[in-house]
Amino acid sequence: MAGFWGKRKREEQQELDAQDADLAKRARSALVAADERIRVTSDELVFAEAELGADATKPLTQALTTVRTHLSEAFHLHQLNHDEIPDTREELRTRNARIVQLCEWAEDVLDDQTSALAERIARARRAPEIIAGIRGDVTLLRERIPQARETVDRLAARYAPEALAQVEANPAEAEQLLGFAEHGVGVAERRRAAGQREQANLALEASAESVRRAATLLDAVETFEVEALRAESTLAAIVEDSRGDIAVALREPHNPGVAKAIAELQAALANLPPAGVNTDPFTHLDRLREANSGLDAAIAAARERAARPIPPLDHVHHAIDDADRQLAVARDVIAGHRGWIGADARTRLAEAERIRLDLDHFLGTPAATATMIDEDHREQAMGMARRAAYLAGEALQLARRDIDSSRPQGPDQWGGPGQGWGGGRRGGGGDMMGGILGGLVIGSILDGIFD
Repeated sequence: MAGFWGKRKREEQQELDAQDADLAKRARSALVAADERIRVTSDELVFAEAELGADATKPLTQALTTVRTHLSEAFHLHQLNHDEIPDTREELRTRNARIVQLCEWAEDVLDDQTSALAERIARARRAPEIIAGIRGDVTLLRERIPQARETVDRLAARYAPEALAQVEANPAEAEQLLGFAEHGVGVAERRRAAGQREQANLALEASAESVRRAATLLDAVETFEVEALRAESTLAAIVEDSRGDIAVALREPHNPGVAKAIAELQAALANLPPAGVNTDPFTHLDRLREANSGLDAAIAAARERAARPIPPLDHVHHAIDDADRQLAVARDVIAGHRGWIGADARTRLAEAERIRLDLDHFLGTPAATATMIDEDHREQAMGMARRAAYLAGEALQLARRDIDSSRPQGPDQWGGPGQGWGGGRRGGGGDMMGGILGGLVIGSILDGIFD
């Protein structure tokens, strides 16, 4: 048996030695790779500064400084592994793991910074090609400007000025942007020839952005013409549907909400211009859609109300009165026996009081004195009042349980047999509490009869 355990221990030690050897090998390889990466990135930084300028490459410069500092720590740890002072296995293992961690972090940081500059460096290398492309795009877009002006003139004969406001100035703005792009390309060439690469790249980027914006403005003119025709077609269909919706709504159960929605939709239809008048189809379409949505919502609310009877006002008042009565009794009982009441009863009372206060806020006036409650609010008001009454009743029952559990149970405590608290008062107290609860139960039953 001892030989078995000795063999197993030797095998575990051999496996651990193999893992340590692999970790040491990884640490040495990571150190070499990280150091070589720093050297390569330093060379790339020199080229990037020449192409982009010192400001553009400042994050990479700072990253290199930080990485060199941390890699110095890794080299120091590796030196400690090979100095004349003996080290334990745990110390070697910890240092090698730290070396691997530092080297991997260093390469990740340099990867992030160099990838952020890679696209800009590539663009700087392709500057002559980009300049030629921008000039070609400027020529093609200038050929589209006369057509865009003709399209705007054609649209002006059909649509209102407010509809054209979003595209009317697009041809002139596009021409201005193309002029700026040409100027920027010239600046980029001159700065590049003077060795001012950073300023040249900035001018080139501004020129490319101007060309993109000019193309977007010219595309918007063509898109507007198509979208305006689609809006006119949709508007005609919605007008027909709206008239049908009004006819249906007039047969639905009427209430102020439905009447208001019908009036708003009729007003939107009446505001449509006659045939032959320049119009703004987008604005009219939005108004009709909004009015239609309002009518649909009003009809749905009316149908829901018709399917659910509205509680009479006196039933709501009765529920509020019952809640106030039960709250008053529960408050009195708990306040009169504060030392004996536990957390459950107090919690139910606090929640009942919170709901009762929310009911006042919901109605916008003290519920106990409210003479008028809107039909839309009655059902929720009654539900809140009943919930408050229910919780107050629970608070009272829990309070009675706490009071009963706090009373002396033995015949020889506090006054002798049958005497309770000071002779004969225990039975009376129980009868009084039973009468209170009985009255509340009867009140709840009567409340249900009125409902």
